[in-house]
Amino acid sequence: MSKMGKYCKAYPISRLREYQGWAEKNKNNTKEEKIIDGKDVEADGQVAELSHLYLQENYVVTNGIFLDENIIFDDVTPEWIDFCKNSLKFEIPVDNRPSN
Repeated sequence: MSKMGKYCKAYPISRLREYQGWAEKNKNNTKEEKIIDGKDVEADGQVAELSHLYLQENYVVTNGIFLDENIIFDDVTPEWIDFCKNSLKFEIPVDNRPSN
């Protein structure tokens, strides 16, 4: 069963790509239907240039609102957290902060 966090915020992918260490895990992106050689096949989706991704409360980026599905970026380092806080102005509201 999918796990939903208490808080996430959508950002345009272009903003997330400003981070120097950004690397997308397209294999974890949503699946899309394609026709190849006349057959319907399911393939890894690509992150569209204008799409939005979700920065979760744990600083993981997903292509959807769930914490544990379609993870696009999970290299959570002090530098990434600093980028999120200072460049993206990501701040978890006090009443939505996860309990430890």
